[in-house]
Amino acid sequence: NSSLNKKKERERNISQVTLMPEEAEDMWHTYNLLQVGDSLRASTIRKVQTESATGSVGSSRVRTTLTLSVETIDFDSQACQLRVKGTNMEENQYVKMGAYHTIELELNRKFTLAKKSWDSVVLDRIEQACDAAQKADVAAVVMQEGLANLVLVTPAMTLLRAKVEVTIPRKRRGSCTQHEKALERFYEAVMQAIIRHINFDVVKCVLVGSPGFVKDQFISYLFKEAVRQDNKLLLENRPKFMLVHSSSGHKYSLKEILSDPAVTSRLSDTKAAGEVKALEEFYKMLQHEPDRAFYGIAHVEKAAEALAVDTLLISDKLFRHQDIPTRSRYVRLVDNVRDNGGNVRMFSSLHVSGEQLTQLSGVAAILRFPIADLSEPEDESSSDED
Repeated sequence: NSSLNKKKERERNISQVTLMPEEAEDMWHTYNLLQVGDSLRASTIRKVQTESATGSVGSSRVRTTLTLSVETIDFDSQACQLRVKGTNMEENQYVKMGAYHTIELELNRKFTLAKKSWDSVVLDRIEQACDAAQKADVAAVVMQEGLANLVLVTPAMTLLRAKVEVTIPRKRRGSCTQHEKALERFYEAVMQAIIRHINFDVVKCVLVGSPGFVKDQFISYLFKEAVRQDNKLLLENRPKFMLVHSSSGHKYSLKEILSDPAVTSRLSDTKAAGEVKALEEFYKMLQHEPDRAFYGIAHVEKAAEALAVDTLLISDKLFRHQDIPTRSRYVRLVDNVRDNGGNVRMFSSLHVSGEQLTQLSGVAAILRFPIADLSEPEDESSSDED
């Protein structure tokens, strides 16, 4: 298998990589690449004490490049910020060897990562992060009267960008003006959120979901206003808006929107839709042919040993395990499935589909052929054969 040999070759040859995060999602990829014990070299700011000729002591902030031995990794999923704490490994005029420092990785600034060993999961993550085609993005607005959540769905994560809440009084007998005015205020706020947070150069599709007619009323308001204000951005991108049903305006309704068949066919070229579809297939299989749907590491490993795994569904959360043997076990499983012609779907724990997979212990598989229930004790089955 030439592609496997190439991968082995890459693992032997790489000692370090230099990467440059260009957008928030790259920080998430970096978080998944870093492990305790790695060496990270990056530009950072250090507070340094200075003493003048007169003996007065002051402090100043200087930019310097440090190489840290990574000890703690902290990712803020809301702000997409990544902080790495560790000890200095190389001579530096401002920081002693072995002194602690925290680097906050910055967008558009390079960093160099060195590891003792590079496995296939890490290398694939780097390839995925560097592949521009993976960025085919989607935005979604889930709404109900008085509540809307605007979310960006990237291949790796679901980012809440705006939450709009407006109290809408009930319609009164003989007078709806209060109700109508409040609705208009609400629609105006959602419209502003769309203009502010959606980059139509990147976003290919804007899903608008709600129960009842809220979505329809909102869209008719949006484009009436766009015409009135001569907002070319909205008018030119009108074909990107797609109306779908959702049971509420809460963020969890996103899962139901993304698994709508009409939506998945429209989003077929985005990775996020692929994961949602795979999870849907797994649940269908679990319902109709449970002997072809396994979950939990032990069961899935047994299926992989029997060369039965057609599609492996696995959460990236499992590869952030700091215990090396545990991490290696998951890497082995991924390699085994790939080597035997199976598909591997890596789910992001920051994506709605990944949150669902976590409930199945983070690993599941759709099998090529049924395998009898593995939960039966083996000694019992062997005694039946005697």
